Amino acid sequence: MNADHLRGKILEAPAHHNPYPYYAGLVAGRALVFDAPRQLWIASSAAAVEAVLGNPACHVRPPAEPVPKAIIGSPAGEVFGYLVRMNEGIRHDVPRLALQRFLAAVDLGLVRQRTQVLAKSALGNGFRASSLSPWAFDVPVMAVADLLGFGEAGLPQVALWMADFVACLSPLSTAAQLAAASDAATALLCWFSVLTRSASSRPQSALARVQYEAAQAGWHDAKALLANLVGLLSQTFEATAGLVGNSIVALATQPGLLETVGREPDQLVQMVCEVSRHDPSIHTTRRFVSGATQMAGVSLQPGDVIVALLAAAGRDPLRNPCPDQFLLGRSERYLPGFGHGTHRCPGQALACTIATAALKALLESGRLQAIMPREWRYRPSVNARIPVFAD
Repeated sequence: MNADHLRGKILEAPAHHNPYPYYAGLVAGRALVFDAPRQLWIASSAAAVEAVLGNPACHVRPPAEPVPKAIIGSPAGEVFGYLVRMNEGIRHDVPRLALQRFLAAVDLGLVRQRTQVLAKSALGNGFRASSLSPWAFDVPVMAVADLLGFGEAGLPQVALWMADFVACLSPLSTAAQLAAASDAATALLCWFSVLTRSASSRPQSALARVQYEAAQAGWHDAKALLANLVGLLSQTFEATAGLVGNSIVALATQPGLLETVGREPDQLVQMVCEVSRHDPSIHTTRRFVSGATQMAGVSLQPGDVIVALLAAAGRDPLRNPCPDQFLLGRSERYLPGFGHGTHRCPGQALACTIATAALKALLESGRLQAIMPREWRYRPSVNARIPVFAD
């Protein structure tokens, strides 16, 4: 199946075995392309994607539907409604600032150390190629949950709750999955409530730091704080799992890469960054036009929908020369996968640190070298690219 199969099927691209030739054709074309069957615009070049993500008229949710209809009135919907990354407006600016300050102050050295410990303990006995996928999901979530104060014994349960919760973020979820997402939201909110109440007795903890930054910024909504702590875990789940998984794909397919990082472990950081550009975990993000605006000579009206192809922008030759080459030493690497503008992901350093530490633990264990996967497919998704490995 070649890239021509994707024409007119933009929402299937993240799960395609190689969507990049299709993306390259879009990047070489017009800045904004209209997909008539789906009634949406596609932005693919770096300049077009940045224009969309930086335009204040382009919102992350439809103005008339701030919370997906399927979860309105549920615990999952309550969490969704508070998430800074899913909302616009002045009332979310202060929470956004507090979370940015918190993430900027995280001790990445400690996170790196704890992630390696958790990653090694999660390998277990009987580890094989098909074990890589659940491992890639569990370790990043457990690392962030560990940072936020969950005890080590409870980390596997947090990973299970998060696997259930993220179903509320996908339009592909079933009614049963949405019900499980609400149960998980209730459990996570309850636990974060307990942990935040006890954080004052541990003034050096991450949760105490979150509360401090919230107070300094003037953010006093306790429910919103709890919801956004759940949001920190949910942002980790698919995005970092995809980063770890796609790094494993790179180690399996890029000539000499496994030998290079084995000989020079410090190159793992560069490898993860290049994977973030060359084969990122998040391929698309949507924006909903809330007011009349113009971009690239196109007049956009309220109700218009734009798909910003982050993965295509990462292979724009005007921003990343020789875009199809996997280069560890790439200078001034442009990484659009972490977003741009108001909703740029403030957790980029944390995500890359966790992914690098997990992969280092995996390589040091010798497990990956013994079971290097040769077959994988990609999870069905309209925006995330996450490999599922087979034995």
